[in-house]
Amino acid sequence: MSTSHTPLYVAADVHGHRSEFQEVLRDAGLVDGRGRWSGGSARLWLLGDYVDRGPDGIGVIEDVRRLAAEAAVVGGEVAALLGNHEVQLLAAHRFGNASVPGWDEPGGFRGGWARFGGREEDLRRLAPEHIAWITGLPAIALVDDHLLVHSDTVRYLEFGATVADVNAAVSATLNSTDTDVWLEFCERMSDRGAFRGTGSARADDPVSVMLGTLGGEVLVHGHSTLTKYFGVAPEDVRDVLRYADDRVMAIDGGVYEGGRILLTRLV
Repeated sequence: MSTSHTPLYVAADVHGHRSEFQEVLRDAGLVDGRGRWSGGSARLWLLGDYVDRGPDGIGVIEDVRRLAAEAAVVGGEVAALLGNHEVQLLAAHRFGNASVPGWDEPGGFRGGWARFGGREEDLRRLAPEHIAWITGLPAIALVDDHLLVHSDTVRYLEFGATVADVNAAVSATLNSTDTDVWLEFCERMSDRGAFRGTGSARADDPVSVMLGTLGGEVLVHGHSTLTKYFGVAPEDVRDVLRYADDRVMAIDGGVYEGGRILLTRLV
């Protein structure tokens, strides 16, 4: 795939930190002082986890939806991937506190969602338009030789062997009413750590398998914070972390752990 010269930015795991999100977009020139899109033809991809853990997840979703419309008018693009916290929020909404066979979690999906950082205000304000938007999100994307995913896991390949197949299977799952299907879905989307400890490329290492199957030269993920999972002190979070012989980029700066949102230009 050839690389476009149009600027390409990524960010991940805003987790309801609406003001911090607006601040990093302003600093990059992607929005103006009123929070309106000012990035022209630039592209912005967001890698999931808009809700939970922070004060205004629904507000973040509304900002992303608005910015996508504003960017499209001037030839830009704001696009978003599905994160595990959107999946957990939908499960809490759809199934509530009902017990889930095979899962020893008090309060079922709603109990699990709350334990993993769910905010009652997000659930209360979740409206049909937000649900429709979430259920329409792709799980992965291939953009300018960058494979964009939310979670640092190979379990996306359990959905399919192409980007289109993975996204189609995820879409079907989002429309399922089977608790067994949703339980496995949540587990897949929440998996992490598959690429840490991977050094130079081998044909059978997890990074090579992901890139070889789905395409791309560099895998970009959020989900696993630099602060907790990569040992970067919150005050030292300044830039994304490249690892696995520079084939993987971790971009979750752990804003809810005292770090920051790492808006990063890839192209």
